[in-house]
Amino acid sequence: MRRLRGGAAVAVAMMFAGSALAGCEGLAPPADGGGPSGSGVPAAGDGRAVNPLDNPDGTKPGLAAITSAEDKARARALIEKVGTKGRGPRTGYDRDEFGYAWMDSAPADVPFARNGCDTRNDLLKRDGEDLRFRSGSDCVVMALTLHDPYTGKVIEWTKSRATEVQIDHVMPLSYDWQMGASRWTEDKREAIANDPLNLVPVDGRTNSSKGDSGPASWLPPSKRIRCAYAVRFAQVSLKYELPVTAADKRMMREQCGG
Repeated sequence: MRRLRGGAAVAVAMMFAGSALAGCEGLAPPADGGGPSGSGVPAAGDGRAVNPLDNPDGTKPGLAAITSAEDKARARALIEKVGTKGRGPRTGYDRDEFGYAWMDSAPADVPFARNGCDTRNDLLKRDGEDLRFRSGSDCVVMALTLHDPYTGKVIEWTKSRATEVQIDHVMPLSYDWQMGASRWTEDKREAIANDPLNLVPVDGRTNSSKGDSGPASWLPPSKRIRCAYAVRFAQVSLKYELPVTAADKRMMREQCGG
């Protein structure tokens, strides 16, 4: 589906207002993720989450911590493959350049695309536990339990509090734009915006603090997940042949003991 204009655009905007709020483009300014994991909240563990090194297409649940020396070595080797360059201007960036949120009509080679369920609900189903659906639907998630990798919290979510869980673009779309996506075709931009490899349901407030930051200026509050986050950032970078800044690459390497 291509960008709509006029009255049709208004209708689509109203329909997707709730889900757009639950995307990765946060309203709060970027925050330093260097603080400790949130204390006084239930620890999530990893739930059903899978090590990103064992989940290269992003179709398996979540983002599990990388803890073994062997896996950290594998992680560093992957990060070393990522190219670097300076961050370009944000001129011309608009979320609509990547398709509307959350479309089900991304290119057919994107996992979960064109399955009759929009991207946001696909991701909630992938990572959530104890899913409850709208009556008569096997798509629209009304409630779930989420083991949030970014904070270590267990979130009991309901659709009435939609923004409590947001879908993070691990490699933010504005960052993609500045690193080369401004020159891509519309199909390729729609692909990275809806690719499960680049998407993780997380605590909404934490996601809003990220903005369009790279790893040098924002990391998940939970220190145990930072190597896995760096790996996922690298996986998206390599799949879409997008470089990162030299500072971001250094920070990614450091999270995995490099």
